[in-house]
Amino acid sequence: MLLKPTFNLSPYILKTLISTKTPSFLLTCSSCLSRSLKPLNPIPQHFYTTVAAARQHQLQMSGKAEKRARRESPSGKLLSLLCRCSRDNNLEEALRLYDDALINNVPLNVEHYNKLLYLCSSSNSDLGLKRGFDIYKQMENGNSDNKVIPNEATFTTMARLAAAKEDPETAFDLVKRMKEGCGISPKLRSYVPALLGFCKKGMADEAYEVDCYMVENGVAAEEDELAMLLRVSFESSRTDKVYEMLQRLRASVRQVSEDTAGLIEDWFRSDGAMGVGVVDWDVGKVRKAVVKGGGGWHGQGWFGMGRWKVTRTEMDETGVCKSCGEKLVCVDIDPLETEDFARSLSTLACQRETRADFLQFQEWLQKHGPFDAVVDGANVGHITQNYFVFNQLKSAVNSTRRLSPSNRLPLVILHSGRVKGQHIGNPNNKTTLQYWKESGALYVTPQGSNDDWYWLYAAISSKCLLVTNDEMRDHLFELLGTSFFPRWKEKHQVRLSVTRDGLKFHMPPPYSVVIQESEQGSWHIPTVIGDDFETRRQWVCANRTKK
Repeated sequence: MLLKPTFNLSPYILKTLISTKTPSFLLTCSSCLSRSLKPLNPIPQHFYTTVAAARQHQLQMSGKAEKRARRESPSGKLLSLLCRCSRDNNLEEALRLYDDALINNVPLNVEHYNKLLYLCSSSNSDLGLKRGFDIYKQMENGNSDNKVIPNEATFTTMARLAAAKEDPETAFDLVKRMKEGCGISPKLRSYVPALLGFCKKGMADEAYEVDCYMVENGVAAEEDELAMLLRVSFESSRTDKVYEMLQRLRASVRQVSEDTAGLIEDWFRSDGAMGVGVVDWDVGKVRKAVVKGGGGWHGQGWFGMGRWKVTRTEMDETGVCKSCGEKLVCVDIDPLETEDFARSLSTLACQRETRADFLQFQEWLQKHGPFDAVVDGANVGHITQNYFVFNQLKSAVNSTRRLSPSNRLPLVILHSGRVKGQHIGNPNNKTTLQYWKESGALYVTPQGSNDDWYWLYAAISSKCLLVTNDEMRDHLFELLGTSFFPRWKEKHQVRLSVTRDGLKFHMPPPYSVVIQESEQGSWHIPTVIGDDFETRRQWVCANRTKK
């Protein structure tokens, strides 16, 4: 008689089968069967699937039970209460909970300590300063059975506490210990307490040391940090460092905040600025430096003598300063830099999008491109309304075509949902879409995709204009993380507004909206006030005796 396996297994048998250790009675049965019976029928695949699913369910249940046990443990309950204190900014209650935990030998981890230290650093009180250092000392001196290893947040919070005690030296020592002693890479926020503390005390050399340590470890100062260094350089009469910080603002910040603009104005109006500079300079050397740097700066130091004339002004449509009459330049972008950025963008897009879909788009672009312009269809169709207006997009495409030297249609990027919606609607819209498609001027992005990747890559790889009102400030564009993108955007983005006469195109300016240093030694600093779209951008103009 041939035995046939059954698959309606009881829960007990199923649990036994998926256990990590095979029961002895199954080993015995297996041995007997192998001697006396013919081979069984093959076990269907769904049997193994059932066993695997049961095993996975068992693991999930054990994981949930473990998490629940951690939450309900004394340590877990303490962390929950400390989180509530942090949310309510209740330092006194947090310290009471901490003292009780020490008395009752509740195990503490780095999360507990970080919550406590954060509350101490943000309290701006003597109690917070004193207890913060006491808590950190307890954390360092914990017994070997419950050794707590500090992380970046721990060191950064302690640096803030040290700075609050007006002890920037300790704040800087903590950062160095983080890097050199624990192998933890400090973030920009880790350096700020020491840098700010030294700058407030007027300790310029120590502030420069922090800045140098940041550079050595690949941490770039941003506008706030550069403004600190600019101020301490100004106040300590380090004119060479003032010049350096202006050049670094030019390279990394481009347009400055109102606070930074005011600081720069104060410098140029100061007696220190009046007394620095050379009267005779090598014009040929300066010109070569300008060409080598791509235009807009030379880096050769202060030119001219005497008091600076400092004004707030605007540029006209051609980039001529309305105060001094000097014409700003358009700073070049290295073509190799554009190609490198296009490759980086492609890699990132393939990681964020369905890789096969984006590679298919690149192949299509190779066949039909390059284009003179790319239109962000969804954005252009929503310029003035909360709903999509196809005729608005159609008008923008026709106007963009007239910008092309060869009267070529721009590439229109539209999501598949938009195209299907237009097919159902007006038949004239369907005819237009079909015409664009047959002309190789329409690409429909697939369902579930983010069309931003497509129109941005198309414009950058084609080195052409991009028609969109998208400010490109959201998370996607933050991922790009380079200084190249703002420069490219400034030179290639075409924005639109609606007037009584129809759509008005706002072309990229014929000059670069960035801090500029002229061959004659004058300076023009753009601020964030105004955008040349709805209101004219405000500039700081500083000039004096020309050669």
